Amino acid sequence: MDEELPILIAEDNEDDAMILQRALRKAGFKHPFHVSKNGADMIAYFKGQKPYEDRRTFPFPRILITDLKMPIMDGFQLLEWLQKHAECNVIPRLVLSSSQAEKDVVRAYQLGVNSYLQKPATFGELVENLRLVFSYWNMCVKPSIPAKC
Repeated sequence: MDEELPILIAEDNEDDAMILQRALRKAGFKHPFHVSKNGADMIAYFKGQKPYEDRRTFPFPRILITDLKMPIMDGFQLLEWLQKHAECNVIPRLVLSSSQAEKDVVRAYQLGVNSYLQKPATFGELVENLRLVFSYWNMCVKPSIPAKC
C-alpha cells in the first residue's frame, strides 16, 4: 500500500480518534493520518477546498475510515456524497462504529462501504481487526488515485 498516501479518519470523538491512530501504528501502518470531526470537512478534503488546496501537503487519501454518528454531516451523508461522485469513490471505505443496529449496517453497505466493523471492546481486538482488514486490502489491485474530485 502507498505509505505516503494518508488515511482519512472521520471521527468526532477525540479519544476514539487517538485510539484508532495508536492502533493503526501498532498494526504497522506508517501512513500519515488526517482526522476530521465530521463528513463536511472530509468532503472539503476530497475536493481540495480550503484549507486542503495543496495536494502535496494534503494528498488524495488511500483509505477512509468513518464513524457514522457525527455532528454537522454524519457518516451516512458522507458515504452518500461519495456515491454520487464516482471520481472520489475509488478508495476503500471502512465504517468503524459502535452501532450494531441492522439498519445501520445495511444502509452502510448499500452506500458502498467495503467493510463495517463494530468498535471492539479492547485495544488488542482493534489492532487485530485492522491488521486483518488491511492485510486483505494490501492484496487487492487498486485504482489510480485522482488529484481531487
